[in-house]
Amino acid sequence: MRRLIPDPGPTDLETEIEAYRPLEDPPEGRPRVAVNMVTTLDGRASLQGDTKQLGSSADTEHLLALRTRFDAVMIGGGTMRAERYGRIISRPAFREQRRRAGLEGDALAVIISGDLDLPFDAPLFTDGNGRVLIFTRKRTAPETATPVELVTIDGLIDNADVLAHLRREEGVRALLCEGGPHLFGQLVAGGLVDDLFLTITPVAIGGDAPHILEANLPEQSRFELVGLTEAEGDLFARYGMA
Repeated sequence: MRRLIPDPGPTDLETEIEAYRPLEDPPEGRPRVAVNMVTTLDGRASLQGDTKQLGSSADTEHLLALRTRFDAVMIGGGTMRAERYGRIISRPAFREQRRRAGLEGDALAVIISGDLDLPFDAPLFTDGNGRVLIFTRKRTAPETATPVELVTIDGLIDNADVLAHLRREEGVRALLCEGGPHLFGQLVAGGLVDDLFLTITPVAIGGDAPHILEANLPEQSRFELVGLTEAEGDLFARYGMA
């Protein structure tokens, strides 16, 4: 891995991740929110509905390491259906690293799914480890090996309310959102994104694949480039809100 911005030169993933400390100084009333997305050169978020087909092994390693810095990881229902998530902190070494830093070994998994149309046979639910919190309009969920709790909301699920609940009731100081494009768009539209990690993979796919942000924004949202690294041909950009 090489760092391009700032201070160009050789680096490694551990050094870059260690320098990022989202748990320090969260905003008032909500967690600090980072979003991690992968994009093609033409701005697409997935290939045949699967983001794993876009990124390199370096992108996978970056994502897994980034998760270790957060109290919770949040996804939308569509992303859960497409990706069929497993245990959020899957590697024992990462869980031990989190414990040494004063965190729970497993990050809280947060899912936004109004109709609760989720693959309850996916490893996240059948593994039996960690904990899943689902914001939904439904009142009951199937029995699963992994503990699942519902936060039932009547009507439209407001992301600001979700974040306030996570801070107030769960003590979440820093949250990583992994999409999808609609949830990312809603967070940007609500002014709820503090950091954006964007992996740019050197392919173009065209077609009707979703863009990384699918939402009507009330106004232009500007980001400021904070850091840029490269590994295996992928660019790893970190942005803050300008």
